[in-house]
Amino acid sequence: MPFDSDLDDELDADLVSGAGAPDYSPITLELNPEHCGQRLDKVVAHLVPQFSRSRLQQWFEEGHVTVDGKPAKGKGTAFGDETVVVLPQPAPEDTAFTPEAMALDIVYEDESIMVINKPAGLVVHPGSGNWSGTLLNGLLAYCPQLVSVPRAGIVHRLDKDTSGLMVVGKTLEAQTDLVRQLQARTVKREYLALVWGTPRLSGTIDSAISRDPKDRVKMAVSNAPMAKPAITHYTLLESGELDRRPVSLVQCRLETGRTHQIRVHMQSLGFALVGDTVYGKQHLRSFFHRQALQARRLGLSHPLSGEHMEWVVPLAADFAELLASAGIQEPEAA
Repeated sequence: MPFDSDLDDELDADLVSGAGAPDYSPITLELNPEHCGQRLDKVVAHLVPQFSRSRLQQWFEEGHVTVDGKPAKGKGTAFGDETVVVLPQPAPEDTAFTPEAMALDIVYEDESIMVINKPAGLVVHPGSGNWSGTLLNGLLAYCPQLVSVPRAGIVHRLDKDTSGLMVVGKTLEAQTDLVRQLQARTVKREYLALVWGTPRLSGTIDSAISRDPKDRVKMAVSNAPMAKPAITHYTLLESGELDRRPVSLVQCRLETGRTHQIRVHMQSLGFALVGDTVYGKQHLRSFFHRQALQARRLGLSHPLSGEHMEWVVPLAADFAELLASAGIQEPEAA
């Protein structure tokens, strides 16, 4: 499951941080006559199947595989009497759960939960192309106890370029309770989005979402059997103009949390988010450097006390400036 969701209601079993540390000890291989005449990289791949061929090939290219003490070439031929030494190197994903100190905008914290105002540009969880510098790395540095909680307590996620509120469970019990609240659709999640055009005053988009069959990077409204239910309630707050084109500030309330849900749902009605180059036109990036979307309000029941709690944050500075340029006032928190 991808990690760039507006909010993701499901835990991933394979993303538990309690895996053992990789072993990077040198591996010594004594070749014998049966290997004579074979390509060296194929021989090594057969003898150390715990590593993928692509990783072994990279180590050959970087000089981390030697034959009789000298750097070896994978395309070379084995003679059957060599000593081959493989020096395993950590892959980026091997160190993805490393604590990294970073500034965190913590809105609320107690012994069970932490509510964070995530800035745009911060990836939530390590993944392809982003194996460090994520919110998860920062959480592990700030709160070392999270190493024993799956995904460092993360229960839902925001896109890299979406700002706003996220909750983290600091204990396994708290995380489990929060996940159940998300699954029961009792968590209050309210976003503000600036879209191109002028939608009707309010409405509900009840359209299932699945991965776009033509572009695996994107999601799309779909009737496919594997599509997941997705419901977004939206309300038009105010309209304005950018470059003499109408734009509208829309409040979106989620019942479900699917990958790119708000972006996909609003685009399906013809109202792409300003700055969204995935679901809008490429040239629109010139008006804003990211999708104009913020998780502004978050409400839930405290996992320990059961008390209803709610948080609201002001718009990020760049978003507020964008609204001002469109002649739209930031709405007051009710």
